[in-house]
Amino acid sequence: MHRIEAPPRIAASASVEPSLPMIGIWRTLRDYVLWSYERGTIQYDVMVTLILLFIFLSPYWINFKDKPVQRDPHRTEVVVTADGRGGLIFQIDGSSLQGKDDDGVKVELSRIIEPISGKVAITKYERVGDGHAVNYKVWAHKE
Repeated sequence: MHRIEAPPRIAASASVEPSLPMIGIWRTLRDYVLWSYERGTIQYDVMVTLILLFIFLSPYWINFKDKPVQRDPHRTEVVVTADGRGGLIFQIDGSSLQGKDDDGVKVELSRIIEPISGKVAITKYERVGDGHAVNYKVWAHKE
């Protein structure tokens, strides 16, 4: 008698589960993202090291556009002191002033003072010095 053999069976269900090493990798990545490692473990130290590397090395590759604003400094030497009553006293070199009348001098003094201390109101000013070296002493307060 001839025996009829059935064709070999092919497994109907193919296993789609990830292999054991992949499960471990995904679990490690999940734990890093969720920051679930205790302090003092090697994983915690790795996370902190990566953060510090980003903080200190990223400015070399990323332009954060955080440069200071370039200001055109005034060519005049200005000395600023407090007057003790909430105001400021400015001593300004008179060689940079061109104004001859009272209004012209006040405008030029304001132009010199405002880039240094912001918007101020000039209370009074006086011309100090002999005929050659002239300085201005200006009393002002913030507006």
